[in-house]
Amino acid sequence: MTNHTDLKSGNSGRSLPEAALSDGARSRWGLLRWFISSATLNVPQAASPVAFSLLALSLTGDSSRGAALILAMTLAQVLGAVPITRLGRTFPAARFLQILIVIRTIALILMAALAAHEVPFIWLFVFAALAGSVNGAAFGYLRSILNSLASSTSLPRALGISATLNEVTFVLAPVAASGLGTISPVFAILALALLGAVPVFLVPHIQSVHGENVRAAKTSVLTPAIALWLMCGAAGGATVAAIEIGAVALALEFGYEPALAILFTVPLCLASVTGGILISIYNRSLARRTVVLLLLLMAVGATLAAFQLSLTATIIGAVMIGCVLAPLGTYYSLILDTLVTPDKRPEAFALLRTSNAVGVIFASGVLTAFSISAALGVVAALMFVVAMVVGIASLRGS
Repeated sequence: MTNHTDLKSGNSGRSLPEAALSDGARSRWGLLRWFISSATLNVPQAASPVAFSLLALSLTGDSSRGAALILAMTLAQVLGAVPITRLGRTFPAARFLQILIVIRTIALILMAALAAHEVPFIWLFVFAALAGSVNGAAFGYLRSILNSLASSTSLPRALGISATLNEVTFVLAPVAASGLGTISPVFAILALALLGAVPVFLVPHIQSVHGENVRAAKTSVLTPAIALWLMCGAAGGATVAAIEIGAVALALEFGYEPALAILFTVPLCLASVTGGILISIYNRSLARRTVVLLLLLMAVGATLAAFQLSLTATIIGAVMIGCVLAPLGTYYSLILDTLVTPDKRPEAFALLRTSNAVGVIFASGVLTAFSISAALGVVAALMFVVAMVVGIASLRGS
């Protein structure tokens, strides 16, 4: 097994400074470029709830239309993940990723331009959906590239670092959107769209992916084994979304101002960053029984938040949820590596990202239909069921 990056020969697909580097230095430089690409890829998605709400407020006086734009973007991601990923099978992974990011960037720029000219709001839904439709596929191709930049032994650490950077992005991007939005909501969308385009210039171009420990190819990516982990991803996404979306309601339940929703979201995010750092240090795939325990820990955290015994207990619940996010996400990504052939990895990883989006949609639905306590109770019950299913599958050797 090689520990260095498997890059194209010659200068094709890489910059002149990179071509002049030694194999070891080129490997480190390629991995650094991938980390930056991974962190910036998610900027528009992380910032869009705030940016779209501010844009809707300035155009219509109703910030709730921003949530409708987010829904359009998320639904388009769910619908577009698999077909768009399959369109790229004949392209080099990095090249197709660049095409997808360019499409998203153009859609967001056009969205901002139309908003600046005060066109009918319905047109913004079209371009929000277009921008969102490529998100799942873009993540799938970016994740598949990592297999050529990190050896199997260092892959857990790389994924842990990526998870940590991802959480930092989801903490800082809304803050940046809020700050830029005070200048102009249109300017905020433009700036965040351009920042999200950074991977177009930095994503490393690779020739192949590691194929070790890969099972026989299947005619369909969505096998029962893969569906199990997609279900876990969806349940985890729903749990996190229930806390983040319901944070304002939780603050009100305890008699605080809506702005103090950060009492729940910030501890969750900080715990998630900590979990990412720990899994990076551990640098090994988790045992299956540990995964079951972490799923149960997330379920207990959601239960604590649902009962709302006290402010402290609810915050502890949020921290319990946050601290297992990176270890579980890393495990899901690693296990999918072993369940598909290299050519199917982009689609599998796109499905993993899409499962998280499905969880967000589910959480939004239950929060709309029920009280915050009932919604968190539903999510907690879902997590307990998922943990039991994984436990049973583990006993059966699945």
